[in-house]
Amino acid sequence: MDFALSEEQTAIFGMARAFGQTHIAPHARTWETDGTIPKTLWSDLASLGFGGLYVSEDYGGSGLSRLDATLVFEALAMACPAVGSFLSIHNMCGGMIDKFASAETKAKWLPDLCSMDKVFSYCLTEPGSGSDAAALRTRADRSNEGYTLNGTKAFISGGGYSDAYVVMCRTGEDGPRGISTVVVEDGTPGLSFGAMEKKMGWQAQPTSQVQFDDCQIAADNLIGEEGKGFTYAMAGLDGGRLNISAGALGGAQAALDATMTYMAERKAFGRSINQFQALQFRLAEFETRLQASRTFLRQAAWKLDQGAPDATRFCAMAKLMVTDAAFDVANGCLQLHGGYGYLADYGIEKIVRDLRVHQILEGTNEIMRLIIARSMLADLP
Repeated sequence: MDFALSEEQTAIFGMARAFGQTHIAPHARTWETDGTIPKTLWSDLASLGFGGLYVSEDYGGSGLSRLDATLVFEALAMACPAVGSFLSIHNMCGGMIDKFASAETKAKWLPDLCSMDKVFSYCLTEPGSGSDAAALRTRADRSNEGYTLNGTKAFISGGGYSDAYVVMCRTGEDGPRGISTVVVEDGTPGLSFGAMEKKMGWQAQPTSQVQFDDCQIAADNLIGEEGKGFTYAMAGLDGGRLNISAGALGGAQAALDATMTYMAERKAFGRSINQFQALQFRLAEFETRLQASRTFLRQAAWKLDQGAPDATRFCAMAKLMVTDAAFDVANGCLQLHGGYGYLADYGIEKIVRDLRVHQILEGTNEIMRLIIARSMLADLP
């Protein structure tokens, strides 16, 4: 059993970390204030192979493993969790198309996705169906031209910003077996967007409702088979949960690194505050939780790469463990900064705000507990 990263994996992490610190971190607060990310950033990331991390090389992707991808998202989140997580969503779309679409459909969408000439968003959640995703109501009815979509998606990262939307919609009966997956391009008649949401964190990401009003798409915009969309969405979420966990881990690590620097410089009662044993114990706890989270996350990613039968359970456990630990560590780092942690100039409060949503999206941590428990009970003889 070897827990060490390979030479190639170490290089991937280092490349992503260096890019983030050079091209993202200096601008993170400005982008948060602006409420958007310059699209020129994506072509720069795509030039490193990050536009289609686990898309096959035949379609312009990098063909990396899920474990490799967690390294990229952890490293980028050290610069800004919001930016790294947006890239994660784009890659989740790419992974779904690469895994489930026909060769013709892959050729249609994946080259532009991998080059990030087109940025993709993932549309599952609706105003009336969040955790109960199989209750979605957005419909895609067959028409002479292909499909006519009607409905609304909510909390969509990239709403009104992205170039294409991977949409889970109902083409058949109620429940999961009536759901299919289609791609809707920006500019399609009948596609519109709600106002930009005002959020606690992830403020650099444009987020809005995505609305379909007699929105006509071609039949070959279908991904895979009709009625399989819910299965595709859930498979995409296994990897998405790993990535969102990696982003939380990277953000928390950045908070802890900044806190170590701050505590060495900050003096109280005649000495640096890192010399107080009570505060040293807090640092030891934070370091232990992050290292344990990192090890477990990489095990879950390895299981998904191997196609292990319990991979879904491990992805849910990793998401639950890592995002809870990461938020607690970031929040604890804010506390160790005292009043300065509450100021935007120190960067800690932004990390806390950004990481809070990692416990909610890609399935709330309450739903993770449900997935884990049901999987455990299913194993009973």
